[in-house]
Amino acid sequence: MKKYCFGIDVGGTTVKCGLFNVKGDVLDKWEIPTRTENNGINILPDVADTIDAKIREKDIDKDEIVGVGLGVPGPVDESGAVHGAVNLHWGYIQLEDQMTRLLGLPVKAGNDANVAALGEMWKGGGAGCHNVVMVTLGTGVGGGIINNGQIVTGTHGAGGEIGHIHVTDSLTDPCNCGNTGCLEQVTSATGITFLAKRKLASDVRPSMLREGEVSAKTVFDAVKEGDELACAVAEEFGRYLGTALANVAGVTDPEIFVIGGGVSKAGPILLDYIKKYYQQYAFAACKSTAFALAELGNDAGIYGAAKLVL
Repeated sequence: MKKYCFGIDVGGTTVKCGLFNVKGDVLDKWEIPTRTENNGINILPDVADTIDAKIREKDIDKDEIVGVGLGVPGPVDESGAVHGAVNLHWGYIQLEDQMTRLLGLPVKAGNDANVAALGEMWKGGGAGCHNVVMVTLGTGVGGGIINNGQIVTGTHGAGGEIGHIHVTDSLTDPCNCGNTGCLEQVTSATGITFLAKRKLASDVRPSMLREGEVSAKTVFDAVKEGDELACAVAEEFGRYLGTALANVAGVTDPEIFVIGGGVSKAGPILLDYIKKYYQQYAFAACKSTAFALAELGNDAGIYGAAKLVL
C-alpha cells in the first residue's frame, strides 16, 4: 500500500526536502546545500542520496512510496526535460529520467514557480480552487498557472512566465532574460527599489525613503505611514502589476490570484494597489476574480512537488 511521497524544491543555494503522507501532511522536512560547481553535476546525486538516507532513517519500504516530485528553477517540458537552469549551471538535462535511474522510484518534475502555485492551490492561499494564477514577487517575478487542477506547462516549459510580459517602453537596461521593459524589472523587489530611486531623483517631496536604505520593504513600510512619495511608488507598482494581471485574466480566467514571494510580506495593503488597477482594466467577466496572499511561504515548493506525484 502506498503511504508516502517526497517533495523536493531545488534552489540555487539550498535544496528543500519534504517527506509527506498521501493525505498531504508533511512528516519531516530538511535542507541540503545545492552544489552548483562543475555545472551542477552533483545536484541530482545529492538529492538521491538524501532521499535514500531518509528512507533508511524512517525504515520505509520503497514499495510504500508513490514517488518523488521535483521543482527546479528552469523550464521543464512535458517529457520531464529541463531546457537550461541558469542558477544551477545546467544546460539541457533529462531530469525525470536521470532521477528515476538514481532512485528507482517514479519521478515527476516541474518549474519551481509552477510547482509553488500547485502547492498554494492544494494547501495554501488558493485552497479549494482549481483555476489559480500565482505570482511570486521576489528577486525576480515568477508565475504559475493552474487550469482545472493541472499546471500549464506549454510547449517549451515556459507556461506561466508572467515576469517577462512586456509592460513598458520606458526602460533601456535589459532584463535578465535579455529583453527590456519586463514586468520583473518594475514589480520585483529589485524593481520596486528601482522605481523608488527613480522617483526620489525626480520628485522633491520629503520622504522617509530619503533617510536610509531604499528597498521594497522600506517602500511599503513608508506607505503604511502615509508617506506620499512612497505611496506614489506603490501606485506605479500597482499599475504595472494590476494591468498585467488583467491581461493574464483575459487569457486564463482564474478563480483567484495568489501573490507570494518576499514582497508579499507587506501584507494586504499590497493587494489594494494591485486590485485597484486590475479592476480598472480587467475584462468585465473577470472583474470578480479573487486575490489572496500566499500562505505556505518557503514550503510552497515542497508541497507542490509532492502534489505533482500524488
